[in-house]
This record gives sequence, C-alpha cells and structure tokens, in this order.
Amino acid sequence: MSLSSLSRFCWSVSRLRYPFTPKAVCVNQVHGSTSVLTDSCCHEGLYPGHITTSPFQKALLAVGSGVAALHDPYRHDMVAVLGETTGHLALMKLRDTMRNDPEGLTILAERPRIRLSTLDLKEMASLPDGSLGREYLRFLEDNLVTPDSRADVKFVDDEELAYVMQRYREVHDLLHTLLGMPTNMLGEVAVKWFEAAQTGLPMCALGAVLGPLRLNARPMGSAQWSSGPLRP
Repeated sequence: MSLSSLSRFCWSVSRLRYPFTPKAVCVNQVHGSTSVLTDSCCHEGLYPGHITTSPFQKALLAVGSGVAALHDPYRHDMVAVLGETTGHLALMKLRDTMRNDPEGLTILAERPRIRLSTLDLKEMASLPDGSLGREYLRFLEDNLVTPDSRADVKFVDDEELAYVMQRYREVHDLLHTLLGMPTNMLGEVAVKWFEAAQTGLPMCALGAVLGPLRLNARPMGSAQWSSGPLRP
C-alpha cells in the first residue's frame, strides 16, 4: 500500500459516523447530583462517536495520518487522528496524574467542557486587560476561532481517556494565550514543544521536532506576538 493510499484510507475512516442505539441510562451521578453526559442522548459503545479499531487498523491510521499531517500541517483532522492512535500510554499517564490531584480528580468526575455554550463571553469581555479570561477571548476574536471547532474523539478505546484527549484539545487555545504564541507555523511549533513536555503525547513531540521543516508554509492565522506577559 502506498503512502498516498494510506492517507486516503485514514481520511475516509476518520469521517465515519457509526449509528448508535439509545441506552436506558443517560446520566451519571456525581457527588450526589445529576450530571448530564456530553451528548444529548446515550449510545451503545464506549462513548458517542467512538469507532472501534484493531491494533493493525490503528497502526495504519497512525502512519496514514502522520504522512498526511506532515505533507499538509493544516489538515487538523489528520493531526487529531495521529494523536488518538498513538497517545494511549501518554493519556493513561495524564489520567493517573489527574486522579492524584484534587482539582484533576474533580475535572475527571464532572467532565466540564470548554465550549461557547459554557463560556460567559460578556463576563470575559469585562475582565481587565492582561487577565487570562480577557486575553483568551481576544485570542478567539482576533483569530476568528471558536472552541466548538475542536474535533470529537473517535479512536481512543477508553471512555475516560477519550475525555482526557478532548480536554487536551479544548485547552490548546488557552496555551496559545498563556504563552503569547500566534497561530502561524512558528507559534504552533512553540506550543507543540510546550505540550510535548507537559503531556508526553507522541503527536506533540512529532509536531515539535518535524514542524520546523514547515516553517516556510503560509500563516495559519492572523494573530501577532504578545506585547507582554499575562497577569496571573
């Protein structure tokens, strides 16, 4: 199978949507209160949208998505597939670290999401310049991006680890904000170095090491370098 065929195979599988049958139980009980799952209804399978794959299929997906992402770093769908198919051990370590921290344990239990529906944009806009909330909102506005654009996890074969991966994706733009990095290729490479050190995800390490090969590519966004550090 050629590398181009692997890339096409990876792309086609990543777009699959499996039908699910509703389950009888649609909520989790957390700290004595009802916490609705991230999807509006419950499904068969590990979690909504999950696609079961064998180790061999994961290997094919990892190779194909890696080739596609290296050829075109703007293929965020391929970057997502690469992260999911190569990150199992790193996700387990991240999950265990969260379990050993009171705040991390609460996040795992309550499963908060960073989405437009969970953000108070008016409150964020009223915060002082230099605060994390105000600068994060400015980052979203300046780059015309939204946290809702983050792809849902599909190939992680553990429901809790799938949430850890989703959480990593949803804090990515917060890291851009904290580090003062733009969304061009140079900024993405810098963030990937930070993420590789913090998460241990192979996809982040590959992006950090191989990303400089693409530094002459077109800009990924219109953000500029930060003019100063953020206040805590």
